[in-house]
Amino acid sequence: MKKSLIPGLILPALLLLFVMNGCKKKSDDPVPAPTTVTDADGNLYHTLTLGTQTWMVENLKVTHYRNGDPIPVIVEDTAWSELTTGARCAYEHDTALGSVYGQFYNWFAVTDLRQICPAGWHVATDQEWQTLIEHLGGEAVAGGKMKERDTLHWLSPNTGATNESGFTALPAGARSFDGMFYLMQSHAFFWSSTGTTGNMAWFRYLEDLDAYIGRTADVTTSGFSVRCVRD
Repeated sequence: MKKSLIPGLILPALLLLFVMNGCKKKSDDPVPAPTTVTDADGNLYHTLTLGTQTWMVENLKVTHYRNGDPIPVIVEDTAWSELTTGARCAYEHDTALGSVYGQFYNWFAVTDLRQICPAGWHVATDQEWQTLIEHLGGEAVAGGKMKERDTLHWLSPNTGATNESGFTALPAGARSFDGMFYLMQSHAFFWSSTGTTGNMAWFRYLEDLDAYIGRTADVTTSGFSVRCVRD
């Protein structure tokens, strides 16, 4: 009787199938979080995962919305105070300071449907800020864990600053609703995308003399820093 060749081919075929399947990446394998991301202008930002969230490590400095439309620069104080649309500026309109501390945006730019954060990212909501703060131990200590250490940018003594989170908050100051600049080196202000009553919206702030991070609301024509969080 002629011997069948089929049984001798089955084992090698099964082994090949096993090896090929073992080399395939499962469709549900997690995709590693990026370590950097670029905005609409090509500016590069480092990223940091804290708990369940991934944040930008630097303040936003983009000058265009995601679709390429420019975010207007408003210099004149009265014009700034009367805005009902998105705008930006650097502290005292100094481009060198803007490159270090990022841009200030009014809340209309923060919530513009054209979006100021890169694709896959957004301006953090008030609740997302709270999630971060709770991850870092609560309001009383989270600010110290978020502030850049030492006094390269912050005023001395920069109380409680450890930056153990890696968030590296800088004291960019702010632009008030009437166009005046204030509190660079002593305070950091960050918009949330969450509005409150009237023409007000929530923001978070850090200061040089405390490890605390505060929460309050200001008028939507104010100019604060922005940090983006991954979708």
